[in-house]
Amino acid sequence: MRPSLLALALTLAIAAPLVRAQDSKLPDIGSSAGELLTPARQAEYGGMMLRELRNYNYLLEDPLLNEWLQDMGGRLGADSDQPRQSFTFFMLKDRQINAFATLGGYIGVNAGLILTAEREDEVAAVISHEIAHVTQQHVLRGVERAQRDQIPILLGMLGAIVAAQAAGGNSSGDASQAAIASAMGLMAQRQIDYTRSNEAEADRVGIRTLSRAGYDVGAMAGFFERMSQAMRGNRGGDRERTPDYLQTHPVTTTRISEARERAEQITRETTIPVTTSTPGGTQSERIPRNPSYAATGTSNPLLPSSLLMSMGTLSKGGSGQFDWAKERLRVLSADTPTQAIGEYERIRQSSGKGLSDAQKYGLALARLRANSPAVAVTELEPLVDKYPGNLWLELAMGQAESRSGKIEAANRRFSALLRQSPDNRAVALSYAQVLNEQGSRESGLRAQAVLRPLQGGSADDPVFQQDLARANELAGDLSRAGEAYAEAAFLNGRPEQALVQLQNLKKREDLDYYARARIDARIATITPQVLELRRQGIRDPDVDRR
Repeated sequence: MRPSLLALALTLAIAAPLVRAQDSKLPDIGSSAGELLTPARQAEYGGMMLRELRNYNYLLEDPLLNEWLQDMGGRLGADSDQPRQSFTFFMLKDRQINAFATLGGYIGVNAGLILTAEREDEVAAVISHEIAHVTQQHVLRGVERAQRDQIPILLGMLGAIVAAQAAGGNSSGDASQAAIASAMGLMAQRQIDYTRSNEAEADRVGIRTLSRAGYDVGAMAGFFERMSQAMRGNRGGDRERTPDYLQTHPVTTTRISEARERAEQITRETTIPVTTSTPGGTQSERIPRNPSYAATGTSNPLLPSSLLMSMGTLSKGGSGQFDWAKERLRVLSADTPTQAIGEYERIRQSSGKGLSDAQKYGLALARLRANSPAVAVTELEPLVDKYPGNLWLELAMGQAESRSGKIEAANRRFSALLRQSPDNRAVALSYAQVLNEQGSRESGLRAQAVLRPLQGGSADDPVFQQDLARANELAGDLSRAGEAYAEAAFLNGRPEQALVQLQNLKKREDLDYYARARIDARIATITPQVLELRRQGIRDPDVDRR
C-alpha cells in the first residue's frame, strides 16, 4: 500500500471517534478544521500514525540520515510562515517518488524522492512545499472534508491491512490489494489529492520559505519539471505507472511556469542589477541588495563583514552533505546489500568514468552490510584520508573496524569523535551500537555512559530505546532493560506488547519504589491509547495469540 494513503487512512481512522462525537456540531464548509482538532490532538494523532507506520516496517530510521533530514526540515520550518509550529520529519524506505504531510506537522519523505533529486535544494523545495500544506491548514481542511463521507472507506482500507497482518500476511496480500483497489475506486480524487488552489498556495508559500532559508528558489520549478517529464514518459498513461508524488501533487505546465515566475520575482527583489564598464565592453550582473543581510539575516554594523559571511555559510542554504546522504540512503533503502552492490556496478558501467567519492562510500557501506567488513575497511581508508573529519566516513570506518576484529582501533576512533562532538546523536548512537555488538559487560557499561547524555531528549526515539535496552541488559541492569524494551515496543507501534511487558516487569520482586512508580506511570499513559486502538479495530496479532 502506498505510504501516503496509509498515512491518511491511519490519521483519519484514529480521528474518527472524535469526529463522530461532533457530527451535530460540524462547522460550515470552508471553516477552519482547527475547530475539530486542537493542536495537541493533532500532534497526538500524528504520533500514533508514525508509530503505526513503524509497525508496518515502512520507516527507514538511521541516526545520520535522520539528523540530516531533521536539520534541513527544521531550518525550513523555522523560516516558514509559522515558525512556532512543531515539525517532525521522517523517511520511508519506499523508492517511489513521494512526500506527504499529515496532522501535527508530521512530514514524510520517500527514499525515492531523494534518490531522484540532483541536489539538496530540490529536496528542500519539496519539503518547503509540504511545510506550506501544514502552515496553510490544507491538511486540516482535508480531514474536515474527508470525515463527512469517507471515514467508512478509510477504516475499511486500514481494517484490511490489519486483517492481513493478523492472518500472517502483509499489506501486499491479495485480500488487502482488493480492498485497497475497491476503496480507491470509491474515493473521489479530490478527497486524497490537494486542490489546484492548495497546490498553488503551497508553491507560493513554499518558495518564500525556500528563499528565507537560503536555498535556490528555482529548485522547485526545476524538480517539478523533471517530474512532469517522468509523467510524459509514462507510455501506459495510467495512475499506477505515474510517480506517486504526481498523483497527489499534479504538475501542469502552468504550475511550473508560475513557480518559475515566482522564483524570478524573488530573485529580482533580493538583488540589484549592476553594469560594469571595461575597455573591452560592459558586463551586467545581479548582486545581493544587502550582502550582510543576505548572509546572516541581520545587518548588525558591530559585526565584521568576515564574521557575517562565516555565519551565513553555517546557517543558510545547503548543508554540503547531500551526496553522502544520498548514497547512504541508496544502500539502506535497497532490498538487500547484494542488490545495492549490483546497483553500484551498473552505475560504474553506465557512467563511463567510474564512481564518485560519495558513491565509493556507498559501495563500501554496502560491503559492510553484506558482512564483508575487512573489504569495507580497505575501500574506506583512502576516502577517510582524503576527507579528514567527514562524519559519514568516520562512522562507517569505526563500524567496519569493530566488525572486522579491530575493536581497539574502533573504540579509539569513536572515543575521539565523541570528544569532538559530545552532543552529536549520530556519533553516540553509532558508538553504542558498536559497543552492544561487542557483547561484553564492559562494553555494555560503556554504552550506558555514552547514551546517558541523550536520555532527556530521546523519549520518542525507538533506536535510542533499543540501544539503551541492550546496553542495560549487557550491564546486568535487567529492570531498566525491561523498561527500555517496552518503550521500544511502544514506539514501534506495538503498544499492547509494551503494556504486557510492563505488567510482567511489575511482578519482579527486586524493583525499588522509583522503578515501580515509573512503570505504573507508563502503564497509565499507554492503556488509554491501547483502548483507543482497540475501538478502531486495531489489535496486535502477536498479543492475541498468547
